[in-house]
Amino acid sequence: MITLGWREWGGLPQLGIEQIKMKVDSGAKTSCLHAFALTPFERDGETWIRIHLHPVQDNNDIEHVCEAKLIDRRRVRDSGGHEEERFVVETELEMAGQRFPIELTLTNRDSMRFRMLLGRQAMCSRFVVDPQASYLLGQPQS
Repeated sequence: MITLGWREWGGLPQLGIEQIKMKVDSGAKTSCLHAFALTPFERDGETWIRIHLHPVQDNNDIEHVCEAKLIDRRRVRDSGGHEEERFVVETELEMAGQRFPIELTLTNRDSMRFRMLLGRQAMCSRFVVDPQASYLLGQPQS
């Protein structure tokens, strides 16, 4: 298995996000992506969702809009114990030279430091975490 630090970079190519900084969170079951506007719509008899997000940490001027097939709506409890219903999509995560499907819940993370959390379901059987390390997979070239 590949070792990750407590924060890493990855991509969500099906959503058109080449790179996004993630907090690696083994306490979170499902991965989570920041979204500030969500619009469900029908496409070919299926429910999809239009997602507006700010993919760059600490920068609300850069806005990205993408679409994904909606796979569920779930009640999720955050780290503060608050429950909310969230939309859930499935998309591919690209990191560590791998590309694999993950589930993402969608919620507004403007008040949080990271635009994405990588939860333990996505890490299972692929990664282990060194909580003292950061960016073991490297950082993007700017």
